[in-house]
Amino acid sequence: FFYRASRPVLYQGDPRDVEAAAQALCQARYPIVHAGQGVLYAQASDELVELAELLKVPVMTTLLGKSAFPETHELALGSGTGVMSGPVYHFMGRSDVVFGIGCSFTKHGMSMNIPPGRTMIQCTNDPRDINKDYNIDYPIVGDAKLVLRQMIEACREIVGNSRRTDDTTAKEIKSERDAWLGDWTAKLSYPQAPINPYRVIWDFMQTVPPEDAIITHDSGSPRDQIMPFYRSGGPRSYLGWGKSHGLGTGLGLVIGAKLAKPEKVCVNFMGDAAFGMTGLDFETAVRSQIPIITVVLNNSTMAVETRSMEDSHRLFNTRDLGGNYADMARAMGGYAERIEDPAEVIPAFQRARRMTEEDGRAVLLEFITASETETSHRRAF
Repeated sequence: FFYRASRPVLYQGDPRDVEAAAQALCQARYPIVHAGQGVLYAQASDELVELAELLKVPVMTTLLGKSAFPETHELALGSGTGVMSGPVYHFMGRSDVVFGIGCSFTKHGMSMNIPPGRTMIQCTNDPRDINKDYNIDYPIVGDAKLVLRQMIEACREIVGNSRRTDDTTAKEIKSERDAWLGDWTAKLSYPQAPINPYRVIWDFMQTVPPEDAIITHDSGSPRDQIMPFYRSGGPRSYLGWGKSHGLGTGLGLVIGAKLAKPEKVCVNFMGDAAFGMTGLDFETAVRSQIPIITVVLNNSTMAVETRSMEDSHRLFNTRDLGGNYADMARAMGGYAERIEDPAEVIPAFQRARRMTEEDGRAVLLEFITASETETSHRRAF
């Protein structure tokens, strides 16, 4: 049996639609770009960066589109889902025009709501997305890469290069990010045990440069805690998911990522509940000599379900969990550590990276964490 992939059919947007959208975007006082996974599938990140730099427009990404725009770029706001970064909250909150590129604008628990009163531009390759959940003022149907090239040329005709030296937006983004991170400093650098999960994420960011890594979360608390704070590198350096996946999906995804990009540090962050669903698949990585890093944030509870499982937990302790996952990983043949001291978070990540790169072993790091329920701007709109 031989499978032959079908050849994709790509098409540009109607030039009239592109011209109208470009006029609206260039005339906006507070525009924002809302980039989805279509940018990744179209391999259109370079064009998105070019448009952002031409207009000096801030760019946010969706859950599935995270890494479509490099989040280390000065015009990057970060990601917005059910939770969002401080810059996303600020710039979306005051926006007047929203340009959705490669996104469906679907209203969903894993999607950020767009506040009412915005002028909406949407580029999608599926006409069924248009006016599905939002009234779209300027629809464009076409491939994200081709349409972005059209938008770049149309916008250049309107504004030329007049905005290229304007650093006002970049400075404001930095100011908003610094203020937001300042509000979270106590959790990001919490010095006591049990370790705050935000400390684990923050220390990882200080240890492994985003351009060296491919990261994914898992369902529940890890997704809500990582998404707003982690700043991804280039395309596919972060695997965002959550609309139709169950607990534990991240482990399989990161095994695949390591096979696709063996030179990268491939890490999945999961909770203890997610490990209970797919944790034994860590043995697959060991047996197949796939040197991933699995991070288990062990808080001995399903913290994200605190409110929804209030009665069942009171009656039957349904959220309680237990186990020594580092011991399980060792029993499966992997290298594992159990970390309880916040000062050991960075050294543990350093040892894990060396173990994967020098010894080629799959690694599991089990961090004993607090039951953290605070999130960044949950359902702010």
